[in-house]
Amino acid sequence: MTRIYVPRDSSALALGADDVAAAIEREAAARGVAIELVRNGSRGLLYLEPLVEVETPDGRVGYANVEEADAASLFDAGFLQGAQHARSVGLVEQIPYLRKQQRLTFARIGITDPLSTDDYVAHGGLEGLRNALAMTGTQACEALIESGLRGRGGAAFPAGIKWRTVAQAQADQKYIVCNADEGDSGTFSDRLVMESDPYVLIEGMTIAGITVGATVGYIYVRSEYPHSIAALEAAIARARAKGWLGDDVLGSGKRFDLFVAKGAGAYVCGEETALLESLEGKRGIVRAKPPLPALAGLYGKPTVINNVITLATVPIIFAKGAAYYKDFGMGRSRGTLPFQLAGNIARGGLVEIAFGVTLRELMFDYGGGTASGRPARAVQVGGPLGTYLPESQWDIPMDYEAYAAVGAVVGHGGLVVHDDTANLADLAQYAMEFCTLESCGKCTPCRIGSTRGVEVIAKIRKGDTSEKQVTLLRDLCETMVSGSLCAMGGMTPYPVISALNYFPEDFGLEPVQPAADAAAA
Repeated sequence: MTRIYVPRDSSALALGADDVAAAIEREAAARGVAIELVRNGSRGLLYLEPLVEVETPDGRVGYANVEEADAASLFDAGFLQGAQHARSVGLVEQIPYLRKQQRLTFARIGITDPLSTDDYVAHGGLEGLRNALAMTGTQACEALIESGLRGRGGAAFPAGIKWRTVAQAQADQKYIVCNADEGDSGTFSDRLVMESDPYVLIEGMTIAGITVGATVGYIYVRSEYPHSIAALEAAIARARAKGWLGDDVLGSGKRFDLFVAKGAGAYVCGEETALLESLEGKRGIVRAKPPLPALAGLYGKPTVINNVITLATVPIIFAKGAAYYKDFGMGRSRGTLPFQLAGNIARGGLVEIAFGVTLRELMFDYGGGTASGRPARAVQVGGPLGTYLPESQWDIPMDYEAYAAVGAVVGHGGLVVHDDTANLADLAQYAMEFCTLESCGKCTPCRIGSTRGVEVIAKIRKGDTSEKQVTLLRDLCETMVSGSLCAMGGMTPYPVISALNYFPEDFGLEPVQPAADAAAA
């Protein structure tokens, strides 16, 4: 019996994957051919979706951008034997986009049935959890610190130090909270994990809970991810049934259980303290710090808050060892990061590779340049509040410190590409408008600063390019960076100042001297 894989990821579903799967089953039945149809996760090569794969003795052969109407011709061509067809892309593992990656966190993505516990274990699942159960909490924290793993949500704080702080805190209850409120433009790595390998997130959170002494965990998922929520809830139920969660995790006598919480669509709830407020059933507004959530988090108890990619990376570190993971990357940026290529890009998708790769390599070696075929002009890195980088900065290695040195952020690894028709003044104004809409309103620099920022940019764009207006905008941005309670207001100036510095002509301003081309914010 031939095994055929049709992805169930949101991207594939949006492009008709369910109809494709149904058409393949109908065609097989009509021809009296026995097949096994597996709904796998996406490989992350989103430009090829729906990517149908057929298992052959030589490996899995792919057929890209398959439509419902292609089913009959695929069978006629002999695709069950991996034969050639107009949709054929050959052996999937040999596609350059995939072959050149260094998949650690995403090792199982697209390969397994996301909800099959047998598949998960057969591909290395639970090895990390078993190793962690054999360690003391102190040993586990030190291993995570040694690995160099830093939070993948944007702040890049060392995960092991956060865990150690919670582990050492004295309390009758501790929590693990996963921030799955993935709201940045052009980002989808969290969604891919939740829909394509939910057990790796469950395992990572369980390791965290066992390590720090937390017995309850919550995954806070944005409401716009219904397929992620469904996949997580199904996976959690199966994990409980297998004894991976509950009162006796893997027979260890230790307790940890997980629950899914659905957000209400506020961008600011991606900020950890606003998320905690929302999780407690209150309005999502930012808390002042200190106290840190590690000491007084959910319901005032010590809480580990990490994002999906951070927690999903934990199992491989405990399975392979800290030294194995630390061997990837550069400087203080260890391991890999899933970069997400979006915007005006020919080959959009996810690329997991070690820190040190350049923006130019990601855009052209993987992304194939712009979808429009026009020259790329700017790339926004790190979400809607990230810096716009001009071509002169596309060869800086992707590294937290290297990017910080030029006023940029790696953030969640989202890259949004713009070609030479983009107006950066438009985009800068949009960033300020976005902040006015999404600000929680608690602090004045963010609430009022973004409103005034929209007004000043509008004046400049209407022709008032006097030094007074430009200085006012820069001062306003500096106040927001220095005075805002959280990154919502603190980062909104990044796209604005970078657009002013690198693309002044779009505002009707004279080009700046190269010497002034250094700091973006």
